[in-house]
Amino acid sequence: LTPVTDHYILNPLSINPASAGSSGALNVAAFYRRQWVGITGAPVTMTLTADAPLRDNRIGLGLLLVNDKIGVTRETQIITNYSYKLNIGKGNLAFGLGAGLISTNTAWSDLVVQDPGDEYYLIDSRPFVVPHISFGTYFVLENYFAGLSIPKIFSYKYDFDKNRYQLVNDMSLFNYMFMTGYTFKVSHQVKILPSTLLSFGQKEPMLFDINCQAIYSDRFWLGVSYRSSKAFSALFQFQLNNQIKIAYSYDYDTSKLGHYTSGSHEIMLRYEFRHKFNAVSPLNF
Repeated sequence: LTPVTDHYILNPLSINPASAGSSGALNVAAFYRRQWVGITGAPVTMTLTADAPLRDNRIGLGLLLVNDKIGVTRETQIITNYSYKLNIGKGNLAFGLGAGLISTNTAWSDLVVQDPGDEYYLIDSRPFVVPHISFGTYFVLENYFAGLSIPKIFSYKYDFDKNRYQLVNDMSLFNYMFMTGYTFKVSHQVKILPSTLLSFGQKEPMLFDINCQAIYSDRFWLGVSYRSSKAFSALFQFQLNNQIKIAYSYDYDTSKLGHYTSGSHEIMLRYEFRHKFNAVSPLNF
């Protein structure tokens, strides 16, 4: 599945290529997520994104770099993104395409197995590079936004006999992601932003995130989130100035897994190179 951050509203490029350039300015963001602290081999994800609008905001370009480690598997993604925006009444509808490469490698010999003589685990898989293609649509109307995407069109699986990965192009394996939210203005200084993220496919159970954030003076964000995997999150964002924003989240797992971990942590740092006084998107806080 596609690695998902708690602050997916601040990191839409990892979910939907059509969001490239949606903030209305060149910006760069770095994310670090450490999941299930205390469990050996738990996922660690580092993400760097950059995107910018061109030609009067009609075209958006983006770059996504991801380093993901789960157990003995390491995966590196280098993805470029392109979006084209159409004006529909007072709203904008963007179509996006992502293309790049994914390099993956699994150190099978690092595993502890019951049968030390099993030849499958005596060698490491060689680095394997597969193409990556994603597609998405993204709609914005004043304070409302919604996006639907296929983050990975190609899948791949490991062939132990041939010691390599095989590329799979099967529509039944597609994972779809739908994100939506609306910003309510409560007072001159206070806004409320409820949002949700759905992940679903023909062969996968539906997963969802529901979160709500309170915004004060467009500078402080406090929120809570619930994930269908029985995890609660506390969300915090702070706008240091017109260019710099930091964010932090803490996840608490209420499932049986929570007995073995002290939780998950995520931090983000974003820099916007040009401040826009009139936001073109509800995501551009």
